[in-house]
Amino acid sequence: MGSGYLKNKAKITKVKEELYHIMENCTLCPRDCRINRLKGEIGFCGVNGRPVISSYFAHFGEENVIKGTKGSGTIFLTGCNLKCVFCQNFRISQLMEGSETTIENIAGMMIELQDRGCHNINFVTPTHQIAFIIEALEIAIDKGLKLPLVYNTGGYDHLKIIKKLDGIFDIYLPDFKFFSSEIAKRYTAAPDYPENVKSIIKEMYKQVGPLKTKNNIAEKGFIIRHLIMPNAVKDSKKIMDWIKENIPKATVNIMGQYMPYFKARDYPEINRPLEREEYEEVLKYAKGIGINIL
Repeated sequence: MGSGYLKNKAKITKVKEELYHIMENCTLCPRDCRINRLKGEIGFCGVNGRPVISSYFAHFGEENVIKGTKGSGTIFLTGCNLKCVFCQNFRISQLMEGSETTIENIAGMMIELQDRGCHNINFVTPTHQIAFIIEALEIAIDKGLKLPLVYNTGGYDHLKIIKKLDGIFDIYLPDFKFFSSEIAKRYTAAPDYPENVKSIIKEMYKQVGPLKTKNNIAEKGFIIRHLIMPNAVKDSKKIMDWIKENIPKATVNIMGQYMPYFKARDYPEINRPLEREEYEEVLKYAKGIGINIL
């Protein structure tokens, strides 16, 4: 199975141009800041018209089907359009740890990770830097890039942007963080997150379909991640119900490693680790309704 973007070079160029045009009055994400990032203006995400990268390496902390035996070729992009108060990567997402770089350097990172034997190129939090990624991809293809591309997102993406990416990304790895708009508002100041993530998840699944693997390594498809929050078992169950009703063949990674990072201490209800009983209750429920658990 070849990566879809290898057949879509003309589309990649067209999408790149469209994304840069959007950045002149930025609506790359649902924050709709409408600032001119190409002139150096900075919106909610914290990034202007130049790419900022925190790090890149062979990542062995992802799902088994993503990391495989040689690692996922992961590029961590600085900044974020959600800025969850409990983010474990807050130094990257909110304290803006990283360095400005060039499009050519990002393309070089992709080729280097491929040369190291990584199974894929995994862009972590690509939403606000997607124009840079697409331009770098254009260069990397000419240099021999062939690996599957992973769009690893918090789930607060614009439907219009995800539609433009059809045929470019091989694997979508979105979070489905909250079902309640009140919870989303409290922890991300994005009360529209739940309705938004539902629409983009449906579109992602439409594009790539259920997870497909070869030798237990993902080649194409879709995995939903859900991190269970303390005191939010009911919210997690509602997410499982929605997935079962709307995308019954989706693969779901139910995660129980929540810890009270960053500003979580300011929110008493989440200022503790997740209890084992909470994780097991959600997992049992998901299995009971027939969720395809990774």
